Amino acid sequence: MVLLEFSMAPFAKGESVSPFVARSLDIIDKSGVPYQLTPMGTILEGEWNEVMAVVTACFEAMSADCDRVGTQIKIDYRAGPGGRLQSKLESVQQKLGRTLST
Repeated sequence: MVLLEFSMAPFAKGESVSPFVARSLDIIDKSGVPYQLTPMGTILEGEWNEVMAVVTACFEAMSADCDRVGTQIKIDYRAGPGGRLQSKLESVQQKLGRTLST
């Protein structure tokens, strides 16, 4: 099971790239892969091929009309079941004895 955090944005498309990011989020949301949107990127959870297919689809959509695309990817692989998007946070909160304001 993989947690994959990525951000992708075009270069030379002006100060606001939210229309391009929105396109990627539409792809992500329709993929059925569990995800969490953050202000600085998106975290996907699934099998390697599954999450990489989503990133590839986002890249293909963006590169269709963007000549230069910057992408950052961070991957955490761990054998075992899914559900780590939530369980990692719950584990830290349990150790702290309180709910974090995330």
